[in-house]
Amino acid sequence: MLEFRVMQREDTDRLLVRTAGLGVFRGVLDSPAARGLLELLGLISQERPDPASVAGTVGRLWEELAVSSEGLLPDAWQSHLVARLLEDENPFSLAAERYGEPDGALREQAAKDLRTLQRLFELDAVTVLELVEDALPGVTELWTPWMDPGLDTNDSPRAETAWRLSAEEDWGEATGVLAEHYARHGAGVFGQYRMFRWRAGNLEPVEEPDPVRLEELGGYEKERQPLISNTRRLLAGLPAHHALVYGPPGTGKSSTVKAVINELSDKGLRAVEVAKEDLGELPAVLALLRRRGPRFVLFVDDLSFEEHEVEYKALKALLEGSLEAPPENVRLYATSNRRNIVRESFSDRDGDDVHGGDSAQEKVSLAARFALRLTFLAPDQQRYLRMVRGLARSRGLALRESELEERALLWDRRHAGRSGRTARQFVDELEAELAGV
Repeated sequence: MLEFRVMQREDTDRLLVRTAGLGVFRGVLDSPAARGLLELLGLISQERPDPASVAGTVGRLWEELAVSSEGLLPDAWQSHLVARLLEDENPFSLAAERYGEPDGALREQAAKDLRTLQRLFELDAVTVLELVEDALPGVTELWTPWMDPGLDTNDSPRAETAWRLSAEEDWGEATGVLAEHYARHGAGVFGQYRMFRWRAGNLEPVEEPDPVRLEELGGYEKERQPLISNTRRLLAGLPAHHALVYGPPGTGKSSTVKAVINELSDKGLRAVEVAKEDLGELPAVLALLRRRGPRFVLFVDDLSFEEHEVEYKALKALLEGSLEAPPENVRLYATSNRRNIVRESFSDRDGDDVHGGDSAQEKVSLAARFALRLTFLAPDQQRYLRMVRGLARSRGLALRESELEERALLWDRRHAGRSGRTARQFVDELEAELAGV
């Protein structure tokens, strides 16, 4: 390992030349923090560095690292560099995402680039400030090193890969580590986020997704099991079905879909929410997702159509295909309060359509195109209380079971009837009350 503490001016110049020549991973250093570090190296390699310029560059670098560090590693610069590496979309990461580790010239160039990036990685906070001190004695007392030695709370897949990479002696031999990460968790934005929404023709990440977990959703364990199994098949590359989850409002249909996604996101599952009014843009969504490696759940919440709405026809391309086969890595999960998604009236049967029966059948049969159909019925008292107990247990609420059930039933009578939503609202109120608020 190169000892940067004895780095001479020529070493810095050679490193800057190497970074300028990056081929596969050029985008990794296209960030304010990375540009700031390279600018700093250029300044301190000069014969007579300008103190004000060096100080200003270090200050801006410190600020950028404080803002952008994800906490993957204790040193903010090292954390930032690895995060950029995991997020970069380039020929190597995109190929690894879909097909596994590339070979040939692409892998060889990636290995050379990684060795260059490793030399930048070794410039931790202490080393950089020592280089600054060597160039301008006495100025480093202005800054605290940008690091948190006690950091050990991030257990995400990104952090796991960051630690694996930091332990590698030769990053040129670590192309397999990166390829494994890209293949399992995705590259670029799909490696950084797990949920997205389609809005105004663009895919937007959901930075703070609903954290609901399956263990919080008691009462419908049997009903949701086929959905969990179906999603695991999708992740395994096995045949999987489009799913329709039907039931009265408040029974936890949407929460169940989101909880399944949360449960399996670390396995490479991603979700894209599409509003009903945007279903006309479904071909654009599918064109974007079919080219990527992760498996996607296309989530449409509260799917139903009035008799004059024709957006339901856009679903046919996904449910049954057209001239273009549906993407194998995408499945539609929809929730609905209606068993028949498209509303049908008596006028449809007595109207002036010569082939009215065919038109009516086209509407009613949309639900039948979902091979997996799950029904969440309104809970009886026993199931409602089981939901309440599960929610209270997951939040660590200390209350005698008899009192908990008595108060839950009282809440039920005073509110909108028994449902998963009512159970959650009651536990929310109880949690705030027990906290003394």
